[in-house]
Amino acid sequence: MKIAVPDVISNSYFPAAAAVELGFFAREGLDVSLELVFPVDKAYAALRDRSVDFVGGSAHSALAAFPQWKGVKLLCAQAQGMYWFLVMRSDLRPMRGDIDIVKGRRIGAAPWVEMGLRRLLTEAGVDLKRDQVEIAPVPGAVGAGVNFGVTAARALEARKVDGFWANGMGTEVAVRGGFGTVVLDVRRGDGPKGCFNYTMASIAASEHLIARAPDQAAAAIRAIVKTQAALKQDVARAAEVGRKLFPASEASLITDLIRRDLPCYDPAISREFVAGMNDFARAAGILQGSVAYEDVVATQFSHLWKE
Repeated sequence: MKIAVPDVISNSYFPAAAAVELGFFAREGLDVSLELVFPVDKAYAALRDRSVDFVGGSAHSALAAFPQWKGVKLLCAQAQGMYWFLVMRSDLRPMRGDIDIVKGRRIGAAPWVEMGLRRLLTEAGVDLKRDQVEIAPVPGAVGAGVNFGVTAARALEARKVDGFWANGMGTEVAVRGGFGTVVLDVRRGDGPKGCFNYTMASIAASEHLIARAPDQAAAAIRAIVKTQAALKQDVARAAEVGRKLFPASEASLITDLIRRDLPCYDPAISREFVAGMNDFARAAGILQGSVAYEDVVATQFSHLWKE
């Protein structure tokens, strides 16, 4: 079996990667390999086309391949909350929370990921056209094998962009390198009301797999839940995964990043979250009308979140 993630050298989808590398999928009877498929819409297309069995990506992005949530279900959360950071070039002297710093600037963001930033800025009163905010792909972030966060950090350092909207690993590289400053960290309270629930890092499966092999879907959830618990018990295990998957410089950062994320390690997908995500999806034009919680989440497995 395969689980696709849109970024490997990252903390964003680390529970999925750690479940593979620390053997938690195997302990649940699943032979799962990790596959990098960038950008995230292509990961969900692979799920639709049955070339992968699970996707560990941004929840809202399932709509790229499964309109109106038909044919896909979210199994559990890898972590709660929208998990990207707005980072601007340090020489611009940005301040934490100063959203106006984006005006007249070019911000790098990945496809489908950029929707969260667009909506957040609009909700904060920024008119993207009037204020001349350019949100575009990061130079060099194309093709197979792209790890977006570290690519965005390199582009910021080279001044190819004025800022980026990306994961914690890219953020940490930029901040520690002295060329990037965090303006927004949504998971820790920044941004307009409601943006926390625009999306989350989730685990998704096709309805076909769930109907054909519900035991495999349940086993995948148990593996993620146990991986989260293991990292909470001993966060140093993150370094073991990092050494297997990351370059040495990024591997040296991952334990600190996962320690910071541990308060968000809850596998539950709440009704409040789904309502907020669907509101966001409607505003972004990728969802029409109302969709029930049960049409988004594989609720038959929800008891596993507490095991």
